[in-house]
Amino acid sequence: MAGGEERELRRRIRSVGATRKITRAMELIAASEMTRAQGRIAGSRPYVQGIEKVLAATAGEAVGAGRFLGRPEQVDQALLVAIVSDRGLAGGYNNNVLRTALRHVREHERDGTTYRLVTIGRKATSFFTFNGRETLESYTKMTDRPTFADARRIAESIVAPFLGGEVGLVELISTRFLSAGFQRVETRQLLPLPAEDDHAGGDRSGSTTGHRDGVPGGDRHDEEAAPHLALYEFEPGPEELLQLLVPQYAEAVLYQALLEASASEHTARQRAMASATENADELMTTYRRAMNRARQESITTEIMEIVGGAEALRHSRSSDRGRSDLGDALEERTA
Repeated sequence: MAGGEERELRRRIRSVGATRKITRAMELIAASEMTRAQGRIAGSRPYVQGIEKVLAATAGEAVGAGRFLGRPEQVDQALLVAIVSDRGLAGGYNNNVLRTALRHVREHERDGTTYRLVTIGRKATSFFTFNGRETLESYTKMTDRPTFADARRIAESIVAPFLGGEVGLVELISTRFLSAGFQRVETRQLLPLPAEDDHAGGDRSGSTTGHRDGVPGGDRHDEEAAPHLALYEFEPGPEELLQLLVPQYAEAVLYQALLEASASEHTARQRAMASATENADELMTTYRRAMNRARQESITTEIMEIVGGAEALRHSRSSDRGRSDLGDALEERTA
């Protein structure tokens, strides 16, 4: 019985050890991917900040461009963009984003606003299908190492309905990468361009420069911001430039959101795999202790059996010797 238990524990130790090798390798891969993604995020931020300033200045000068800046007072139809991953094994990374997106969908339904849903990542597609929600577009195989071409493809399906007046509000739900130790799920207004009061000093895209009333650097005094506006000369006019800048702005923000989501995914996967590796180590230690106890029990049982057999043999020899002595004594007395 003990021998069979020991073999079973050895088999489990080998199985857990093989799993540990996989989780450890995935942890190291996620760590390297996270470092690469952080560098790409840092490289994309200046461009996003610059195009935000140019778009805000252009919208401030364009006639009838109110719908391109600030939050609409009334929205008949909204478009939600949710960014998650194609793979699992990343802790609560996917669930946190998807639950937030589902909550916003229900809020829009409760307010009487119709919505369109664009999902990025295979996990989002399966989640909303399971919850009975239809998606306008579903994009996969671009969350691990996103490219600017991926962001452009997504932006094409988002900007056209907004410029055509079919959609009054575009919201982006994704994980914001603030540092390797801190990420959070955020719902950001993508279109129209948020004003300073909407994102309070640059919550969107990691920018620390705010916008107020369409003026870049809204956290400064008006007299300091005014000279910056004087530097812009619009050719062609602001209205025509908006038609060109809005798609480029959406591409830039989506690209940075994809990069931040990718970095957050790799960070979450690294933590999850590190925890899984530690759990595997603890489980292997527990199995080894149980195996050692089973082996000790087996050895103790064998020793007791040997001692018992030797003791029985000794008693048997003593009885035989006693009978022999008694027989000799009887023979002598008879003689």
